[in-house]
Amino acid sequence: MKNRVEVMHGVNLDMLERRPSEHYGHISLPELEVRINRFAHELGFEATFSQTNHEGEFCELLHRAPEMADALVLNPGAWTHYSYAIRDALEVAALPAVEVHLSDVDGREEWRQVSVIRELCVGTVSGKGVEGYRDALAMLKEKLS
Repeated sequence: MKNRVEVMHGVNLDMLERRPSEHYGHISLPELEVRINRFAHELGFEATFSQTNHEGEFCELLHRAPEMADALVLNPGAWTHYSYAIRDALEVAALPAVEVHLSDVDGREEWRQVSVIRELCVGTVSGKGVEGYRDALAMLKEKLS
C-alpha cells in the first residue's frame, strides 16, 4: 500500500487558537497535527505536514507533492472558496486528495459553501472538527488500497 500522506493547511490555520471556538474548537495547529499524526499511524500512514499563509507557496507545495506523497489531505482555509490557482495546482499534482474543514462550511455563510477544489477531491469532510481528519485519512486508505 502507498502510505505517504501530506497534510496541507492553508491560510490562517496557524491561528486556530485565536479563531472563534464555536467553529474551530479549542485546539492549536501543533496540537491538531499531533492528533492527525496519531490517526495516520493508526491507519498505517506516514504523515508530513505543511502550513502557509501564502497562496503561491501553497501552490508550490502542491507542485512538489507527487515527489513526497501518495495522497493529500487539504484544508486550504478561505482559499477553498475562490483560489483557482490552488485548484489548478491540485489538478497538476494529480494525487488522491480529501478536502477537510473543521467547521461546517455548508452551514455557514453563503460564500463558505463554495469549493473550487471539491470536484478534484475523492471526498470532503466538513463540520466534524478534529475527527474529520480521521475520516479523511480513512477515505484515502480505502482509495489507495
